[in-house]
Amino acid sequence: MAFTLEERLQLGIHGLLPPCFLSQDVQVLRVMKSYETRSNPLDKYILLMTLLLTSDTEKFMPIVYTPTVGLACQQYGLVCSSPIHDRGHIATMLNSWPEDNLRYLHYTLKPAIVVTDGERILGLGDLGSYGWEFQWGSWALVHGLWWSSATATLLDDPLYIGLKHKRIRGKEYDDLIDEFMQAVTDKYGMNCLIQFEDFANSNAFRILNKYRNRYCTFNDDIQGTASVAVAGILAALKITKNRLLDHKFVFQGAGEAALGIAHLLIMAMAKEGVTKEEAAKRIWMVDSKGLIVKGRSHLNHEKEEFAHEHPHVKTLEEVVSTIKPTAIIGVAAIGGAFTEKIIKNMASFNERPIIFALSNPTSKAECTAEQCYTLTEGRGIFASGSPFDKVTLPDGRTFFPGQGNNAYVFPELLWALSPAVCDTYLMTYSSPPQRYKPDD
Repeated sequence: MAFTLEERLQLGIHGLLPPCFLSQDVQVLRVMKSYETRSNPLDKYILLMTLLLTSDTEKFMPIVYTPTVGLACQQYGLVCSSPIHDRGHIATMLNSWPEDNLRYLHYTLKPAIVVTDGERILGLGDLGSYGWEFQWGSWALVHGLWWSSATATLLDDPLYIGLKHKRIRGKEYDDLIDEFMQAVTDKYGMNCLIQFEDFANSNAFRILNKYRNRYCTFNDDIQGTASVAVAGILAALKITKNRLLDHKFVFQGAGEAALGIAHLLIMAMAKEGVTKEEAAKRIWMVDSKGLIVKGRSHLNHEKEEFAHEHPHVKTLEEVVSTIKPTAIIGVAAIGGAFTEKIIKNMASFNERPIIFALSNPTSKAECTAEQCYTLTEGRGIFASGSPFDKVTLPDGRTFFPGQGNNAYVFPELLWALSPAVCDTYLMTYSSPPQRYKPDD
């Protein structure tokens, strides 16, 4: 309703809108009044899902993203908009999108698309087409266009909006992905960023490695999580006042997120002057079978890189007691995995223990902010995947937990995709003014 009369006439929408003219600020006020009348987070999510998040991020992020987006995924049949599934005709479906140029707020020079098969949504598992709600959350933060929908384990749900058969595997699945990649780049060009989201471990690394040197690709679960987590570790060094090489990391989990973070940590440590092999020795991983060590059976290629010479240890508590890490990072979606004993042990042999409970949604967090700060007497350096409220200890100190969620990499992607925005920013705010260079 902010369109002027002239704009309404040009767009052919005069008469289709109420006759008054309302500024966007007034319309935001109307949305906020409606928002405040809703007490249920899912109701708030449904209200916001058609809007683009540009302000008050701290307030709205928990609604449009984790933890509410997990609830929306599980109940997608109640709030769904438009499911798509038509293998063999992806190019035709892409042509149904009304815009030939995908741009973010008219600034981004390169298009960006978010795609998923819905097999691994947060810590909730295989939600099939219901996983679209999580991609919608990503869309609100980055600007996605379309998703590839597959089947799910929810085949008995009468509201399920995907196809009612088991997942496609093997060559048929790979042909679908090949067709999608080709159709996207045929329509939007080779510069189109294709963001893979929530693919299961069995496909995520394989697909990323297959396409990363042929297309402009990005896997959010592997690379996005790694970017934010390693940024958090680097920020923590300002508190611990030492180097990455002075740290020893234990991961609860050895999937996409853990391996992505670990590989980026290796790259960061290599910049401090060690080989990748030496860096890898500082990283330990615990999966469902215990500590990953050399000689353990059924280790895939990705895990083998972090298998060290060490007796097998079954539980995370034993691993922490034995390895004595400086940092523990939870990415296995096992709620409460960082027990009281583990947190107290971390505090006993570290002045400033780094404790990252990164699993989503909130119910899957390895520990809460309150547990971390209380059990470490305020010495713990905490970050979580889902937001937690501030914590005030009995001595009066108040802590504001940091959120280490891969959502925070999305704005950086937009900057990377938009040299014009970077150039304008640097010319306006840098001192002295300077032009944008790709390496910036």
